[in-house]
Amino acid sequence: MAKTIAPLTVAAIRSAKPAAKVLRDGGGLYLLLQDTGRHLWRFDYRFQGTRKTLSMGVYPDVSLADARERREEARRLVANGIDPSLQRKATKAANLEKAGNSLEVVAREWFEGRRATWVKSHADKIILRLENDIFPWLGKRPIADVTAKELLATLNRVVDREAVESAHRILQNCNQVFRYAIATGRAERNPAADLRGALPPVKPTHHAAILNPKEVGALLRAIDGYKGAFVTKCALKLAPLLFVRPGELRNAEWSEIDLEAAQWEIPGSKMKMGQPLIVPLAHQALEVLKELQQVTGRGRYVFPSARGGDRPMSNNAVLAALRRMGYANDEMTGHGFRAMARTILDETLHFRPDYIEQQLAHAVRDPNGRAYNRTAHLPERRKMMASWADHLDSLR
Repeated sequence: MAKTIAPLTVAAIRSAKPAAKVLRDGGGLYLLLQDTGRHLWRFDYRFQGTRKTLSMGVYPDVSLADARERREEARRLVANGIDPSLQRKATKAANLEKAGNSLEVVAREWFEGRRATWVKSHADKIILRLENDIFPWLGKRPIADVTAKELLATLNRVVDREAVESAHRILQNCNQVFRYAIATGRAERNPAADLRGALPPVKPTHHAAILNPKEVGALLRAIDGYKGAFVTKCALKLAPLLFVRPGELRNAEWSEIDLEAAQWEIPGSKMKMGQPLIVPLAHQALEVLKELQQVTGRGRYVFPSARGGDRPMSNNAVLAALRRMGYANDEMTGHGFRAMARTILDETLHFRPDYIEQQLAHAVRDPNGRAYNRTAHLPERRKMMASWADHLDSLR
């Protein structure tokens, strides 16, 4: 008659000494005792006449109750003619295959198969959209597991930085990637197709801006030839170089500007979003500021009012100067320098959108959903601002 094994208890496990070596629970389940206190669950079973052993995890990570559940599941598999060990290997292989078919892997495969049919500039824009706005959040996910909810949440990050048109273009690219995944057997559903109508419609920009490179060059030359007040001319020169909001520019104070460190730190109290911003200063911006410092450097404001140094220049000063140069209301505004920078940095110079949006002081969050702090990507933004200033020189 077989000896009956009394079921294990948590107390028995806790009080057991490693010298005991094995604690049995019955039904093939037992615990191999280790000196470290982290004991090993094992399950012995017979399959097609062969004795086999299956690992059930480590105690106490896997509790006694959890180990018993795993044992019963393994026994059900055996009863149904399935070897638990082979089933585990098959599951692991399937998971590895899924990982190998991540969204990024499939998207890059799709891209490489089509890039030869596109002009280089168009191909560059497509892969940059995916690299900057999709891969950081969904790239490692098995493409078959990506849901419409996840994809919409990722696209809404683009919408939140007021780049609705870009969000629509990215969705269109994702739709093509998922269709390719279905055609090649890596996915069964296209979550992008489920998002039809989910994004807000594209609205025309509210601020007139010059975006054509030749016209940008002409505007810069017109600024160089401006015959009005020197302080206003300096503000006009810095507006495209720094592309801050007009109110942020005219309220700049010398105490916020560090010429040696080549940066302007705007306090959160002056910012629309309430967060401080560091504006790296390219050498072209430093030249303007150093010249201006000789005139206004003894006062509080970088651009003081002509009516007195105790307040900043009028909020209409830059706008009025643009009108004096012949630019109409529907051609260019003070805010238009921001749209100019955003478009050219993205579409021509191909900088990452989150670098651009952070420098524009828009609401940008990191992959964990946290707001970027003022120093995030600062070295990259310094390079971006320098490249932007050099590009303006070339357009001029």
